[in-house]
Amino acid sequence: MSCGSLEEFKLVAVGGTFDLLHKGHRELILTALKAGEKVLIGLTTDTLVHKLHKPHRVKGFDERRKDLFKFLEDVNASLRAEIIPLNDPYGPTVTNGNIEALVVSSETVGKASKINALRRERGYKLLKVIVVPWVTAEDGKPISTTRIRIGRIDGEGRVITPSC
Repeated sequence: MSCGSLEEFKLVAVGGTFDLLHKGHRELILTALKAGEKVLIGLTTDTLVHKLHKPHRVKGFDERRKDLFKFLEDVNASLRAEIIPLNDPYGPTVTNGNIEALVVSSETVGKASKINALRRERGYKLLKVIVVPWVTAEDGKPISTTRIRIGRIDGEGRVITPSC
């Protein structure tokens, strides 16, 4: 993808749990919106979240979907994006031949390789993979929901100093 270009692809996908929609999540979604005319946002269902054995509690699907939709409205993208439930790690990326690109984080780039292998097996064109580097907190470590939930940082990556 060339720098600064907008809407190179007709249909782009991005997926995740998007619990506590933090700065890293927002960067991932904004990158997808810059790359695609239309964006499919796969949101893990409560059933899939349970299977993923997250190390912390996760908001319910409906609440996470509301948070995502509000963010999309805030960035004037609610008409260009569709939030779809993900019941498995791959969603429509392995069944929809119209998807052209996939936006992933540094953490999930391995899943993109698996998705492209499955697409190849099924006769679909391989997806262009757009990797968004980790968004780091003030301490130089990645922003993550786990770190937010345990009180180390806030959703913007600011370090939280424990009060004595």
